[in-house]
Amino acid sequence: MPEVMLNGRALQVAEGTSVAAALALGGDGSSRTSISGQRRAPLCGMGVCQECRVTIDGRRRLACQTLCRDGMRVESLA
Repeated sequence: MPEVMLNGRALQVAEGTSVAAALALGGDGSSRTSISGQRRAPLCGMGVCQECRVTIDGRRRLACQTLCRDGMRVESLA
């Protein structure tokens, strides 16, 4: 089972779990904060809306299109 660091907390997920699913499993399900300060969450699940943007290992990525891998660092606070 891969272990990812989600906002500084370790979370074990099943093989094949998307980062968006990990956000739902290990947190409040939110992926980012909007410019107006509201928390946003994945919406379409296929990369079109881009509401699931998170920082993965220092780079901005779409959580719904990225599978978790062991040692991955995910930040969804920004």
